Amino acid sequence: MIVFILTFFSLYGLLHLYAFLKLKIYLNPGLLWEISIAFFMVLMIFVPLIVRIAEKHGLEKPAIILSWIGYLWMALIALFFFFSIFIDLVRFLIFIFNQMAGTKFSLFPLAKLYFLIPFFISILMLVYGYFEALNIKTEHIEIRTNKVKRDVRIVQISDLHIGLIIRESRVKKVTQKISEINPDIVVSTGDLVDGQINSITKIVEILKELQPPFGKFAVTGNHEFYAGLKQALVFTEQAGFQILGQEGIYIDELGINIIGVDDFEVKRYDSTKILSEEEVFEKFRKPGFTILLKHRPFVNDKTRQFFDLQLSGHTHKGQFFPFSIVTALYYTKDSGCIEDTNGCHLYISRGTGTWGPPIRIFAPPEITVIDIKRLD
Repeated sequence: MIVFILTFFSLYGLLHLYAFLKLKIYLNPGLLWEISIAFFMVLMIFVPLIVRIAEKHGLEKPAIILSWIGYLWMALIALFFFFSIFIDLVRFLIFIFNQMAGTKFSLFPLAKLYFLIPFFISILMLVYGYFEALNIKTEHIEIRTNKVKRDVRIVQISDLHIGLIIRESRVKKVTQKISEINPDIVVSTGDLVDGQINSITKIVEILKELQPPFGKFAVTGNHEFYAGLKQALVFTEQAGFQILGQEGIYIDELGINIIGVDDFEVKRYDSTKILSEEEVFEKFRKPGFTILLKHRPFVNDKTRQFFDLQLSGHTHKGQFFPFSIVTALYYTKDSGCIEDTNGCHLYISRGTGTWGPPIRIFAPPEITVIDIKRLD
């Protein structure tokens, strides 16, 4: 964790240094402005840490305000870096062309535009991303099988990240959408909560109102451990979810097995013996259609034969461009269905909320509807 924190702040600091030098070179605002901007940037670098400290000491309102400012700024500086680097690359290619062709072509007529254009594009993308994050999409998949006793409708939410930014209004919108879908079962595939959760008890009541006839089930994601595992589990249970940590449940009326495994982070936070995925399936194996709830979208080849469908999240599909490029390169697929000869065997949700910056660009939030149709 210490290595991660040091790496994060080092890279985040370098992003700010790059932006500051760009501003100084192309706008030359003067010494007083430069000092003020540098002070603001240093403050923004450490806002994530300040927010956590404020949360820990019960300073909820300052933490919320700093979260919105700090995380919107984080998105802005990341977008600016990407667009500015892209323009720098184009300039370099033009420079090479000019050297070879003996021309004097220039990308922009005024030097300050090399800062202003990526800056204003970043602001436009930030505004777009804010509104996209509010627009929750409903995704549908359909699976036909003779393993269920009747048609079953399941709703998956994932990566809601209830905390300082995702509050009552967003959760109410999610629960209203789910109620309209009228599922038999609701599952949460991790990261339901984020950060300190002492002051989000009102949200428990909103989630409790969601009562599908065959229950709500959840597994841990990595952020349940960051938020404080004990608190996160209490919140999840109070919200009406049955937590499936290395265990399963059989719903006889539907012919459905739901098995859940804890996120990988459990190994760092729990010194007791943790059952492997193979041991979980050895312990719980029933006839019927088997669904595996697992936060991260990795399929274990040793257990693939024991389940019909794995539901996962975690990737956020990068949450906002250009990070979607990173997730697309890292994962075999970062959202949607991965299919084999039996059809969809892994569904990866883009996530229902946001982590960090409250924006999404080309990766809208989703609620997933899985219709399992009985083949007669």
